[in-house]
Amino acid sequence: MELALVAVAAVVVLVGVSLVSGRIGIAAPLVLVVVGIGIGYLPWVPLVEIDPEIILLGILPPLLYSAAMNVPFVDFRRNLRPVAGLSVLLVILSALLVGWLLHLAVPALPFPAAVALGAVISPPDAVAATSIGKRLGLPERIVSILEGESLVNDATSLVLLRTALAALSGSFVFWEAAGAFAFSVVAAIGVGFLMGFITVWIRARLNNPVHDTLVSFVVPFVAFIPAEVIGASGVLSVVVTGLYTGYHSVRRFSAVARTNERLNWRTVSFILENGVFLIMGLQLHVLVNQVTDSDFHLGHVALIAGGLVLLLIVSRALFVVPLVFLMRGETRRRRAKGDELARLEAKLEAKLAKNGRANNERAKRRLQLMKDRAQADLDHEIEQQLGWRDGVVLTWSAMRGVVTLAAAQSISTDVPYRPQIILIAFLVAVATLLLHGLTLPAVIKWLWPRGVKSGVDNTEVEALSHDLVDAGLEAIDDELTIETDDPDRIMTPDSIVQRAKISTKAALGPLALRFHETGAVLVPTAETPAESYVRLTRIALEAQRATLLEERAIGRYSSKALRAAGLALDAQEARLSPFTGE
Repeated sequence: MELALVAVAAVVVLVGVSLVSGRIGIAAPLVLVVVGIGIGYLPWVPLVEIDPEIILLGILPPLLYSAAMNVPFVDFRRNLRPVAGLSVLLVILSALLVGWLLHLAVPALPFPAAVALGAVISPPDAVAATSIGKRLGLPERIVSILEGESLVNDATSLVLLRTALAALSGSFVFWEAAGAFAFSVVAAIGVGFLMGFITVWIRARLNNPVHDTLVSFVVPFVAFIPAEVIGASGVLSVVVTGLYTGYHSVRRFSAVARTNERLNWRTVSFILENGVFLIMGLQLHVLVNQVTDSDFHLGHVALIAGGLVLLLIVSRALFVVPLVFLMRGETRRRRAKGDELARLEAKLEAKLAKNGRANNERAKRRLQLMKDRAQADLDHEIEQQLGWRDGVVLTWSAMRGVVTLAAAQSISTDVPYRPQIILIAFLVAVATLLLHGLTLPAVIKWLWPRGVKSGVDNTEVEALSHDLVDAGLEAIDDELTIETDDPDRIMTPDSIVQRAKISTKAALGPLALRFHETGAVLVPTAETPAESYVRLTRIALEAQRATLLEERAIGRYSSKALRAAGLALDAQEARLSPFTGE
């Protein structure tokens, strides 16, 4: 009974804080941390101590899976260099720097234990940063980089933590540790792809939405557990599975399945993301009690935590400056790739002219797709090139989250100064969350006083809508032209074709072009007018879906515009799907 009351109270707090934070303009995670600290110190509230396995195994996999599914693959691919730099290289360098300086300042703390603390506090959590950035209109590329960084850096941190704890036990050999790190990453990617392929294949064959939802909820754990069993990074495996599922869901799943998945995982993410920040605040009381009676007293812990916060800010700034400078050369690399593809296209055309069209048309089509993608990447790089303002935001968005605290609590009890390490990690997480979170809106407004162009561009959406409508109408006309060659068909009233075309346009909103009626057409004799309408509309929808997938592969339109069009097509497909009673 008490557990049920606690669960109900937690849901009430989460919803209430979410509503209040929206009104006062402060991100919900920041308010939840403060509320959790306040509740934890109420005299009638017992001390709260959460088993780290609950977070590392029960909360982290579904959170990362949900985030990875919603990350547009084209944005992740375009920002792979900065994401890899921030989530892998910076985490490793920060952990080693923190370990070295902390060991110098506190010689009694073993160097591997200091590195373990560095691994724990190095990875930022982008939940609060991106929620603030999206609300204030942060540039889309910065949001994409922060989201991509938060997907991968937890894996780097946990693998590095495992390596540091192994060194603490006296079994550290550099080359063995490097090999174990490489195996953990490569094996995790392999397991993630395999589990993504298997689960997508299974779910594509499920027609019952209840069954599909149940399978969807266990996918993160199916990816996490096998990777951990073989010694790989379960977190990275979950991320790869989520990216694979999100990329293939448009092609393999039905509109109803995608709609259900979006709603279900949005609810799960809301509970988990906000719940973990509330847990952070609730655990402060018990952590302070564990340190108060020790020789390494609370004042020293707070001083060290403050110094580490400053060190993390400075080290991230020193890393971001050359990163932004190197990314300025990305335009030249994109242009060079485009020139190379143009030369390959010229060679292929010469080969076609010499040998005819035999077996080369498909290769030519693929090369054209690669060329269009390279041009779209170049246009994106020129339009959203990183500058000093972006560097400032990337530096000031490094908030730590609950993963930091969970990873710290996973340190074994025989590690020296374990309570102090956990409290330092907690104070760093809370300090960065409140410091950066409360000041980030002012920083964004200072950098862009007139605001930043963000959201879906109406011109871009209109252009994409026109492309999709044209593809749908052309598919209807092609289908009707084929049917005219069948002598067993009869003339169909013009109203059927017009209704199908109007529905095709209406699926993408009022931005679609008008069309001119072309006259009566032919349909199969066995079809009723309603069946003719559904058949023609489905043909148009399939053509629009194929065009949308091609545009996604090219990347000519922004991920937000593609997502808006995809949602519109899903709604149209759901309207055409018969109710099965399942």
